Amino acid sequence: MLKFLTLGFVPALLVVATGCGKKSGGGPPGGFPPLQVVAVAARSQPVTESLSLVGSIAPNEMVELQAETEGIVQEILFAEGQRVEKGQLLIRLDDTKLAAAVAESESSFKLSQANFERAKQLLKDTLISKQEYDQAAATFDLNQATLGLKRRQLKDAHINASFAGISGARKVSPGQVIAKGTVLTALVDLDPVKVEVNVPERYLQRLKIGQPLEFTVAAFPGEKFRGEVYFISPQINENLRTALVKARIPNPDTKLRGGMFASMDLTLQVRDAAIVIPEPALMSSGDAFSVFVVDKDGKAQIRPVQVGLRLAGKAEVVKGLSAGEIVVVEGVQKLGPGSPVKLAPAEAAAAYGK
Repeated sequence: MLKFLTLGFVPALLVVATGCGKKSGGGPPGGFPPLQVVAVAARSQPVTESLSLVGSIAPNEMVELQAETEGIVQEILFAEGQRVEKGQLLIRLDDTKLAAAVAESESSFKLSQANFERAKQLLKDTLISKQEYDQAAATFDLNQATLGLKRRQLKDAHINASFAGISGARKVSPGQVIAKGTVLTALVDLDPVKVEVNVPERYLQRLKIGQPLEFTVAAFPGEKFRGEVYFISPQINENLRTALVKARIPNPDTKLRGGMFASMDLTLQVRDAAIVIPEPALMSSGDAFSVFVVDKDGKAQIRPVQVGLRLAGKAEVVKGLSAGEIVVVEGVQKLGPGSPVKLAPAEAAAAYGK
């Protein structure tokens, strides 16, 4: 469903004197008397074309922290919902066995390193064979790799925050024996947040990076949130014929949460000087539209027009009218081309200036 908004609208009612000139009191001798009609002037005003869509809010970043090794939960160093910094230690598993394995690997590595250095010198002095040297080198490489693996396993017993954010609910307790892959908690970054929406392909040519977006959420009725488009998918969904569009929205107070529905208005185009008339002035015949324009002689002349956006009780005319021309909004059913008209008092047109 398309929704169009208008900006910068300044009501300006047409006030036309009805008692001046010889023709104001009646038509030509032998003709019909002038018909009283309500008329207003076509206005030039800014018009914003926007697309109404429903999307969903997603965190800037979100991960489930999982155990990379089995073990016993020794310490939980965060509170649920707490703000944490990047690299902060959140959970520590019992690392006694892993620390011992590292110490053993370090000892073996140092011994093999010393043997390798001696083997290099002995080979240089031709006191050992190339095969003996190769064995010392292989042992050194193996112990070096083993030490790196043991150190990584020890590091895996310490679960740190991969980015700054808010911790989720914890899924484990101290003393619990966990397996590799056990979900421990979640980490969420909510500033900024992202809004994801699927846009019909026919509108894609009018989208661009940096385009403004405005939306509301049910949790904060009446409050509008604003952001900018930063991603337009290069791929169309073949089933829905839509493209994924993402916008980024500042969220310093973390009001917005992942999973919320967003009712949004995506600005497609802004025209600073659009011609706008009240919608009742339009007469339609199939797909063709026309209006009655009051000329300088006080006669109604039919004018074909091309209609653009439909606004709230108004319509944009993209061709056929100029700003300031007088169009009939009430009484069109009684008129024919060239009919003399008498304009109703300005008070009658007041409702069309709102």
